[in-house]
Amino acid sequence: MKIMKRMLQAGMMTAAAVLVLTGCLKAADSASQHEGHNMGNTGQQGAAAPASTGQPWIASKNTTRINTSDPAEAAVLVSRTLWPATGDANRPGGIVLANADEWQTALASADLIHHPNNGPVLFVKKDGIPEVTLNELKRLKPAGVEMNGGIQVVLVGDLEAKVEEQVKGLGFKTDKIPGGTPAAVAKAIDAYYSKVTKEVPPSVIVGSMDSQEYTMPAVNWIAHMPEPLLYVKKDEVPQETADALKARGGKANVYILGPESVVSAKVEQELGQYGRVVRIAGNDPYENAVAFAKYKDPATDFGWGITTPGHNFSFVSKAAPGLALAAAPFSHLGKHAPLLWTDKEKMPESVHQYVMSLQPKFKKSPTEGPYNHAWLTGGEDVLSAAAQGEIDTMLEIVSESGEGHGAHGAGSAAGAASEARTPAETPKADAAGAGGHEGMHH
Repeated sequence: MKIMKRMLQAGMMTAAAVLVLTGCLKAADSASQHEGHNMGNTGQQGAAAPASTGQPWIASKNTTRINTSDPAEAAVLVSRTLWPATGDANRPGGIVLANADEWQTALASADLIHHPNNGPVLFVKKDGIPEVTLNELKRLKPAGVEMNGGIQVVLVGDLEAKVEEQVKGLGFKTDKIPGGTPAAVAKAIDAYYSKVTKEVPPSVIVGSMDSQEYTMPAVNWIAHMPEPLLYVKKDEVPQETADALKARGGKANVYILGPESVVSAKVEQELGQYGRVVRIAGNDPYENAVAFAKYKDPATDFGWGITTPGHNFSFVSKAAPGLALAAAPFSHLGKHAPLLWTDKEKMPESVHQYVMSLQPKFKKSPTEGPYNHAWLTGGEDVLSAAAQGEIDTMLEIVSESGEGHGAHGAGSAAGAASEARTPAETPKADAAGAGGHEGMHH
């Protein structure tokens, strides 16, 4: 993949240092909002935090929270994290603008994040661009995509003329992908990608246009790889989707994302005329996202295939699915991450079991690695401090012997002392060090 790996190394500290979201993050007293905000402190449970606070990020040793529940603000914070825009090497080529209220359009638009743009999807309203997005457009100063005639901003979906006027007012060269039904827009995005990159990806993801919770995990993959997302109804393949599949000449690899309750066996059979069909599914949205994170097709190399430690994840509350759209670029740059749904206060059992199965274990020293990490997107009104603390603990590297970090090398007392934890962390850390998490969850 054509990924600028040095970007985060050079840019994360810069982004953290310079970030003041003018007109974006609501003025809030950081001390009062986050007093005592140790990851083990659960005193704030039950008290809803505002959508955004004076702290754009809240980090723990294994997690980083994008600390807002507003999709437009979240998309900007993700953009600032991944594209410091301090020089040509870490500036995006192009930017996609879409309306997050039209989730099907915004989701399908993620196919343009990696190629051709190497840039984020930022959010607008149908009739104008929020100030936070305008400010980010000015900061990013996209270089323009050479293979796309120097286009700097692509507008996708049913947007009024004022949106394009505002973009052109900043001096950017624009292009448009028109709106329509979800299937029509997805087909148009697929065609646009193929025209610009001069390739028709043989594999596609097919998801339900009516089931956001089951289809959304596709966003991280299509932001990361060339496969597009095409839409179906539960019992119907729209003509636009059929046309896009026909362009694969009967040799498509069709990956249905979701169980038969959202994409029927009838539709699966109908899709078979366009090529090989595989269904990736779970019994509920949580299990469905886990199934996609674990899936790998050895015949095509499609899929995350994450079944061992040493990976990154993107956690979003199922109650705020729009935030997953904002977090999609976390699978394009840096520590590439599939989407996992979670709940406000804790991981559901299926997600908990999956993450536990990936816990890193060291033989002699935790410096051996590998390490896990997670991005969390959302304020504490949708993802509590306790939930972040639990995820952080579950990702922590532990001793293969089951003695925790106190077992460095020969398990000396000096090693134990050097790894002393705060009182709030100790119970959960001890549970992790014991080689399991029984009693910690539920």
